[in-house]
Amino acid sequence: MKNIGLYPRVHAATNGTGVVSQVGGVALVEAVRVAGLDEALSAELSRWRKPMAIHDPGKVITDLAVTLALGGDCLADVALLRAEPAVFGAVASDPTVSRTIDALAADAKRALAAIDTARAAARARVWSLAGEHAPDHGIDADRPLVIDTGAARITAHSDKEQAAPTFKRGFGFHRLWAFVDHGAEGTGEPLTCLLRKGNAGSKHCRRPRRGRQGRARAVPRHKPGTRPGGKILIRADGAGATQEFLNWLVSPRLSYSVEFSRPDRRWRGYRATVGRQPTTVTASSARVRGSPTSPACWISSPGLRGCG
Repeated sequence: MKNIGLYPRVHAATNGTGVVSQVGGVALVEAVRVAGLDEALSAELSRWRKPMAIHDPGKVITDLAVTLALGGDCLADVALLRAEPAVFGAVASDPTVSRTIDALAADAKRALAAIDTARAAARARVWSLAGEHAPDHGIDADRPLVIDTGAARITAHSDKEQAAPTFKRGFGFHRLWAFVDHGAEGTGEPLTCLLRKGNAGSKHCRRPRRGRQGRARAVPRHKPGTRPGGKILIRADGAGATQEFLNWLVSPRLSYSVEFSRPDRRWRGYRATVGRQPTTVTASSARVRGSPTSPACWISSPGLRGCG
């Protein structure tokens, strides 16, 4: 065993003795090390580390993430890692973990921004190592980086902060997710998640500004305040068909695709897709009217004509 970064490096041997539990976490720890996430979190969260502190806030946050992946659902479940110091290194005690979370929560806006910055740096390293297989390799207006957004419910089995009744007669949260689409041969890569109250509607767009900013910070090589233009395509279902969300998409000149349902009888049951499209979309798509920069819509159902 040799310490590299915040975690020890573990080597497998056939002549050893004893049994190591939670060995599946080794793959997670190795991924953290290769991505440099542990060192990035340590650097970004250094302002919250007291001068005489033994445990690094970045290590505490990473331990909690690994605990969650191993099936934990509360802070105390970090004991899963504490039981195997040879695999996960020194793990903070429950009171230290709670104090660390309290310190970060006291300045939540800056802490979340720091964590997003560290995650973006780790993602940039991973995508750089992936080379031509990275999602952002060779992107342009014709082959944009696709980001899918959507909401999903999560059940809370006890009273927690922001937990509320959901429209499905449950109790918990109504999260907003953003995933990078890896195409037909890959899966979705989570960019960011915004935890909202359970009674927050899918089209509730006043507070998700923080989620949109976090999504932008999570994209490697994207500088806040710049306009990525058509190199990034945002896709959303009917929940994204709100004026504020569309205005935010237009401001940085992003490409976008948003579904919505027409309320009148003629269009009932059909979905339309809204986006920035040229006058002639493709040979197989409906011809739309309007200038290349004006929002246009076309129907995904054959037999209906497009509209401008």
